[in-house]
Amino acid sequence: MEKLSDIIKSDTIDWLLEENNPSVRYFALKELLGKEDNSSEVKEAKEKIMVEGIVPIILRKQYSGGHWGISENFYVSAKYKGTVWQIIILAELGADGNDTRIQNACEFILRISQDPTSGGFAYRCNNQGTGDHLKVLPCLTGNMLWSLIKFGYLDDPRVQSGLDWIIKYQRFDDGNEENPKDWPYNIGSKKGEACWGKHTCHMNVVKNLKALAEIPLEKRSRGVKKVIGEAVEFMLKHRIYKKSHAPFTVAKDEWTQFGFPLIWKVDALDVLGLITKLGYKDDRMQDAVDLVISKQNEHGRWILEKTFNGRMITNIEQKGKESKWITLHALNVLKRYYK
Repeated sequence: MEKLSDIIKSDTIDWLLEENNPSVRYFALKELLGKEDNSSEVKEAKEKIMVEGIVPIILRKQYSGGHWGISENFYVSAKYKGTVWQIIILAELGADGNDTRIQNACEFILRISQDPTSGGFAYRCNNQGTGDHLKVLPCLTGNMLWSLIKFGYLDDPRVQSGLDWIIKYQRFDDGNEENPKDWPYNIGSKKGEACWGKHTCHMNVVKNLKALAEIPLEKRSRGVKKVIGEAVEFMLKHRIYKKSHAPFTVAKDEWTQFGFPLIWKVDALDVLGLITKLGYKDDRMQDAVDLVISKQNEHGRWILEKTFNGRMITNIEQKGKESKWITLHALNVLKRYYK
């Protein structure tokens, strides 16, 4: 490939730093330029996230109880306008966890979605108003824990309980194993096959890896480190977006199309972002890295190829157009990989 300096063009960085997208500007300052949290530019961008752009639009739709829409329809019946989805999107946008509205949303979802007996997060609540034990989902658990950690809840005992759920139950079956019949592996369509089955769902693995990767290195327990290692190896075995038993075959075409926000879905860029953030560099990543490079246009930017626009509370960028979010994530991957 060309030199990294040829891939990361200065005018592309300038484009990401424009003030019309305070979230992208904030992350570009921190991740691409290495600015510290206490720098005036970073602090100013962080403050603007809460008053300009997408975040205030979403927060204006929030009810006083901390939820969006009908409170009990926080997941299934309100895709993608219910509480779960807003929490994920707000975390992706870098919303401030110290904001009372964000804290109210976090407390709401901890109360109504978390299963108090296991620590996992359920897509429906029970008659007691807490997460239904029989409806706990692994990808939802990972997404909620990642969001809560982003908002400063890492040391909260409820989040620690959720992390224990991942450590205890996360599996990495690759088509050779028999699916266990007991809880939680029997949850979902066809008695759990949607989430577990003989081949563990990639979304399941990636979302839980995302939560664990957000834990600072010095706070990762032995169990967390073990699951991180197993999850990364699982994705490397699949060369990020291919079939482990047919390594030259793309597993799903949609994994080669880059989108934002992904919410519950995954793509090759998303997985590379996680694994490079963890410091991994492996030959089995090269196909996915080459895929990322191939999608850069003549302006040094990347296109938004898939989106939930039209289904969310508000649209984020425009499908088929140059995307600051995809460009930011692509440049981060290439910077880490070719560091």
